[in-house]
Amino acid sequence: MDTANPRRLRRFSRTERTVHWVHAAAFVVLLVSGLCLYLPSLAELTGRRPILKTIHVYTAVGWIEALLPLVAFGDRRRLRATIHEIDIWDRDDRDWLKFRHPPQGRLNAGQKLNAIVTASFATLFAVTGALLWYGERDTRFRFADTILIHDWLMYVSFFLLLGHLYLSLIHPSTRHSLSAITRGWVRQDWALRHHPKWVEQIRQGER
Repeated sequence: MDTANPRRLRRFSRTERTVHWVHAAAFVVLLVSGLCLYLPSLAELTGRRPILKTIHVYTAVGWIEALLPLVAFGDRRRLRATIHEIDIWDRDDRDWLKFRHPPQGRLNAGQKLNAIVTASFATLFAVTGALLWYGERDTRFRFADTILIHDWLMYVSFFLLLGHLYLSLIHPSTRHSLSAITRGWVRQDWALRHHPKWVEQIRQGER
């Protein structure tokens, strides 16, 4: 709980928030530049394909270089705790995916699933992107399905991003969660409605 304001609950640490925004910023640049490289209409509109390609590649490299020191020197305890929480799925999580609305912890089942998909996609993007880059320089790294996988990841990620933006910016019931990833805290009354198991865990820890 936020000791300065007992009606606020501290949800994400500074390290967790920074990891999120570094990933989000890099993803948006990579998505926009990737779409401009892939879609002929956008490529013609920009007319600077070599520059876009350079931006795309160096953003990917910068994304990895920015995440490494965060993981190495940030709040690793909180990062480990979050990874552990994402890794644990109980009956309430499974029921949540069946639209039964059981009580949820700090992260609901949808958020856990989103984190898993995001990490998986990021890994696949990095691997296929590296293969595409090396393939231009060495034919041994050219594989028929690499560009197909990379492109489909882009399309799926685009629609996942739209859903994520809708829930965090527009949907009345969930948009308060944006406060957690920007300021680190959420209102206690909101947490009681959406994450009652988490609130109960906090109360038990204070006893």
